[in-house]
Amino acid sequence: MRDLKLPDERHPEKAHRPDNAQPKKPDWIRVRAPTSEGYKQTRDILRAGKLVTVCEEAGCPNVGECWSQGHATMMIMGDICTRGCTFCNVATGKPNPLNPFEPAKVAQAVAQLGLKHVVITSVDRDDLEDGGAEHFAMTIRAIRRHAPAATIEILTPDFLKCAPSALETVVAAKPDVFNHNLETVPGLYPTVRPGARYFASLRLLQRVKELDPAMFTKSGIMVGLGEDRQGVGQVMDDMRAADVDFLTIGQYLQPTPKHHRVDRFVTPDEFKAYEAAAYGKGFLMVSATPLTRSSYHAGDDFAALRTARMVKLGRT
Repeated sequence: MRDLKLPDERHPEKAHRPDNAQPKKPDWIRVRAPTSEGYKQTRDILRAGKLVTVCEEAGCPNVGECWSQGHATMMIMGDICTRGCTFCNVATGKPNPLNPFEPAKVAQAVAQLGLKHVVITSVDRDDLEDGGAEHFAMTIRAIRRHAPAATIEILTPDFLKCAPSALETVVAAKPDVFNHNLETVPGLYPTVRPGARYFASLRLLQRVKELDPAMFTKSGIMVGLGEDRQGVGQVMDDMRAADVDFLTIGQYLQPTPKHHRVDRFVTPDEFKAYEAAAYGKGFLMVSATPLTRSSYHAGDDFAALRTARMVKLGRT
């Protein structure tokens, strides 16, 4: 594994901090409260359609910027998850039945917002036989009908307890980008993502490429959970072995005191080093900043991703 050549890994800010203390949030992670008219217009459209967004449910720090530009990540299949990941602010419990009208409502909102690129994600639905795969496919098809010019990115669950046909159903619907986040290094899965399996998620991404080699694949991790640089480098290598095209790396932010604590705030220089290492390993596209999230600047990044592939293939 290639050395990531990060700055010295000694962290003096941790030396005298009690194990349960929250590190002080640095200036580079702070964002302003949303107030713009564009933000309010996006909010009103989403409220009118009674749509759920991961922007709100996950407490994304970029919601003000994204909604001001008319961008939002739709979260389908309800707002109650069957998993209990310790990093996530989405409620855990018994979900409600699927809303058969939701795909059409999402598609109508995409058209009304005039989105050129839309991101669709969901809660985990282990209560459903197919994990919600057909609901994803229906949503993709509805967007194609109502907003045919929009490109579609999906951020899916791992379909861990489903038959292989579940993933095949989603891929057959032809999203432009298939995203599934590994979230963290494998050693932290038991405490951070206990309901998931690292190599099952990795295999999911690999299988997408086997089903459709032309489909862009994307995955992301959070840092500041307690990982080290070797672990991050190994995740990069594993993703590239699965032919993942696009990597995102962002700072973990603790939603509430009950969630997994922030181990530390990773510096902007370290993010730049991760970005350089990832490009060196062969990713077509990398977004690595403290405020990076899976869908942050997704439209612009998708355009850059397509260009990078064309350059690689010598078609520019």
